[in-house]
Formats: sequence, C-alpha cells, structure tokens
Amino acid sequence: MPTTKRRALIIISSGRQLPLAKPAEVKSISTGFFLVEMAQMLKEFEKDYEFTFATPDGNAPQLDINGMALSMHYIEKIGAKTLPLRRQQRRRSFDVNSFRQRHPELVARREQEVRLLERHIGRIPVSELLPNSEPELAEYRPELIRRLDKLPEATFHSLQELVQRHRDAADAFTFADFDFIHTPGGHAPMVDFRDNPWLGETLHTARENGVTVSLICHAPIGVTSTRQRIDAQGAAYPVKDNPFLAAPIATVPKMGELFALSFLYPHAPGKKTRLSYFVDVAIKEAGFTVASSLNMSAPQTAYEPSVRLLTGNGPQAIDKQTAELRSILTHSPAARRTSSKQASA
Repeated sequence: MPTTKRRALIIISSGRQLPLAKPAEVKSISTGFFLVEMAQMLKEFEKDYEFTFATPDGNAPQLDINGMALSMHYIEKIGAKTLPLRRQQRRRSFDVNSFRQRHPELVARREQEVRLLERHIGRIPVSELLPNSEPELAEYRPELIRRLDKLPEATFHSLQELVQRHRDAADAFTFADFDFIHTPGGHAPMVDFRDNPWLGETLHTARENGVTVSLICHAPIGVTSTRQRIDAQGAAYPVKDNPFLAAPIATVPKMGELFALSFLYPHAPGKKTRLSYFVDVAIKEAGFTVASSLNMSAPQTAYEPSVRLLTGNGPQAIDKQTAELRSILTHSPAARRTSSKQASA
C-alpha cells in the first residue's frame, strides 16, 4: 500500500462583494464560492490525495449561503427543480422541518458536503442572506455558522506565494507535485479571477508542469488571466501566443445568468438587476471559444488535452466533471511528469 498521498491544489476565490451595474442604489451584494462545486471533488479524491488550499490574495474565502440551497443539490436536475422548490417555500403553510423531511436525499447530500468542509478547510465566513434568498436558508445559515465557528481557522496560500516558492531553487515546493487543480464557482470568481496576472502565471506554470486544471461555473473566467504572466521581477507582461486559446470553455451562459438575475437570489426585488459583466461574454471577448448548449441547465463539460484544461457550466455539471477528472488522471498518470521549476517566466 502507498505510504504517501498524491497532491492536489484547490484554488478558491476570496471575493466577498459582487458589484452590480443595476439597480443604481445597490452597488454590490454579498457573495462567495459554491461548496457544492467543490465538495464532490473532495469526496472523490480525499482517500488518495492531500489538498493544498489557496486564494488569489491568501485571504480566507467566503461561503455563499445561496449555494447551500437544497435545490442546488439536485445537481443534473437543478434546472427543473429550482423554481418548484422556491414556490414551496413561498406558501403560507411553509414549515422548514416539513420541507426538509420531504427532501431527505438533498438534506443528506448537503450534510455530507458540510462535513467535508469541516474536515478539510475549517472555519470560514458565510455570506449574508439576500432579500431573495430562499426562506429555508434563513433557518439554515445560523445553524451552519454555529458549526463552523467551532473549527480552527484554515490556512490559505496566495498565488504569488506559490509561484515564488516554485521559482525558488532552494524551496522543495513545485507545481509538478500537484496532479490537478480544481476551482469552484459561485459568483465570487467574477471579482478576482478576471485578468489576474498571478492567476495567469499560476495556470501557465501548472500547464508547463503537466497539471490538469478543472474550472467550473463562474471560475472559467480565470482563462482571461492566461493572457498575462509575471516576470522574474514580479511585473506582469502580455502573453503573445497563448496556448490556452485552443481550449473550448464551458461556463455559465448569459441566458442562465439573466434567468438568475430575474428570478433567483441575486435579484433585487422590484428592480431590474444586472451584473457588471457576463462571464461567457468576457471569455469570448478575450479570444476564447465558448462551448454552447441548447439546454443551458443540462450538465456540460469541455476538455482540451493540449493544455489539460477541463471546464464545466455550473453545479449541475459537478458530478460529471469529477468523474471526467478521475478518468483523465487515470489515463494520463501524473507519475510520468517531470518537474520544470523555473527561475523566471
């Protein structure tokens, strides 16, 4: 039996406030990452892997309470089940305990995910409830905070720290030790993953060291960062021939975002609600090809082997994406990789 585990890097956005373009009187809303888009990866790989956690700036990420809604745990059925479950919670007769009892499989999956969070990460903040958050979450949020407050604080490395350690010949750390990187979505990546040169350097360094990168939901906005790298002096510079442009990108579509802004938790009641940009539009404007689907709520993934980039379109795709990542790693053993620690980009 092996005595040491393999290694994986989990990069989580530390964004906590999502800017809005409309309504004018609401400048931003509380946001964070979706646990549902990370927990399945932790569950699948925890027996074989040791996880390292990082955020762009090294600050703790914030858990988006809206990603903990029971409807999110329908996974591939999210599209069909979200509005019916919301309607159930708007009835005068709504009772939170009865509601949970009617959906035991969803409650069980959420509980499993929280236990994974407790086991691997520890205490992190939870986003504020929004006016259009589901009523069940108003009951669940204080329960969750009480659990997390009992845990020690987690350590999150910054991307700058990891890149600099990789470049330091005297430091044993190397990206080549990671088999894969996974990054969950939620809206938070819109805050600190777009055009971030340290993230760009991280993704290029991972590519050069044969690391498979998995991005889901809003996290694929990170591909815009691959247009920049960081030189030996710590300055950003443009990438002339970006190999990541070969990858089709699966992500949350504009139509899906507009639906959420009209009917789901980001919506400001009684107001037209708009984000500062749409992820798929920004990815296209950066020169990438977005993988499209006629059914925006169906699970969709895209993989480009030349840069080992796997992307998915939202929580509905997390189980599919996790299985695909396992298959990719199985058929392309990381043991065949060689380290390429670099003194400069």
